[in-house]
Amino acid sequence: MDHAVDLPVWAALLVSFFLVVGSGLTLIGTIGFSRLPSFYERIHAPTLGTSWGTGGIVMASMIFFTVLATRPVIHEILIGIFVTVTTPVTLMLLARAALHRDRAEGNPDVLAEVSPDEPKRGPALGE
Repeated sequence: MDHAVDLPVWAALLVSFFLVVGSGLTLIGTIGFSRLPSFYERIHAPTLGTSWGTGGIVMASMIFFTVLATRPVIHEILIGIFVTVTTPVTLMLLARAALHRDRAEGNPDVLAEVSPDEPKRGPALGE
């Protein structure tokens, strides 16, 4: 890390800010994962923490290596794209698998499957 000495103060402050924000958001997602009561609530917190936390850390890395001009930031851009695309997809797959399992087991806390032909009901629709 001999190059870090050459980093301007404004860039060091930006890198520090994004690292602290990214790691803080990841920590919040981790705390939510361990503290929230149900599976459906628990998968939501780490998804947001991973997406936004990784975004902050990737942004810090992009600023650091761009200012030092030691290498292009293509790696960080690809990491950001892959995390942004795959994290919500993983959330949906996990949620659907859990919902299918809960419905198959007859869990009373889970909404029953609604047929597309069945009319929609509910308090907002006049029931």
